[in-house]
Amino acid sequence: MANIKSAIKRVDIARKNEARNRSLNSGVKTAIRKFNEAIQAGNKDEAKDLLKAADKKIKNATKKGVMHKNKAARTLSKMAKTLVK
Repeated sequence: MANIKSAIKRVDIARKNEARNRSLNSGVKTAIRKFNEAIQAGNKDEAKDLLKAADKKIKNATKKGVMHKNKAARTLSKMAKTLVK
């Protein structure tokens, strides 16, 4: 464990950031999973709504620096292609 005051503060900040990142990542993964389940079930209308929700979550995660912008673009493009098929 850190002994220096600034190092102790950094540990606290790292824990907070880790919790935020884990929460955002979990939300993104859940949104993608729900979208994929709707596609598998053949619910195009529901999948369209879920794509919008996933888009919002992915862009928010990108804005917060949790997900790289290229990965976000690639994921959204892949989901949109899947919806069109």
